[in-house]
Amino acid sequence: MTAAFEREVLIRFGHCDPAGIVFFPRYFEMLNAFVEDWFNEGLGVPYAELLGPRRVGLPTVQLQTNFERISRHGERLAQRLWIERVGRSSLSLRVSFDGADGPRVSFGQVLVCTSLETHQSQPFPEDVRAALVRAVQQQQSHQSSEQ
Repeated sequence: MTAAFEREVLIRFGHCDPAGIVFFPRYFEMLNAFVEDWFNEGLGVPYAELLGPRRVGLPTVQLQTNFERISRHGERLAQRLWIERVGRSSLSLRVSFDGADGPRVSFGQVLVCTSLETHQSQPFPEDVRAALVRAVQQQQSHQSSEQ
């Protein structure tokens, strides 16, 4: 299944514990950076602009995590993101970080669009919704061409 967004990440010294493997909370930091980059590069929606001048938040309200294998300093992981569902004010994603030997960690994540003024949920802004709909359509188009 073709991902909606994909990139490679290098496991750095700062990601690792004294045993030389990724300290599990660092995966959550990598996930957050990956989703932010997806908004910037994959959707063309400047994440800093959303949070800054536009005052639109995208907090994680649900996160499921499966740790499959360890990752070591110096390895490269393929990070992949799939859109599972786009709602009025929420977004469900599936994300995996894979090494040459298979999955290292996978996530099921739900983000909710909120106002940073009231901290209440709100519908996605029209440009964000349009970018999400385009990404879903591209993901579906790639999947049907693979079949």
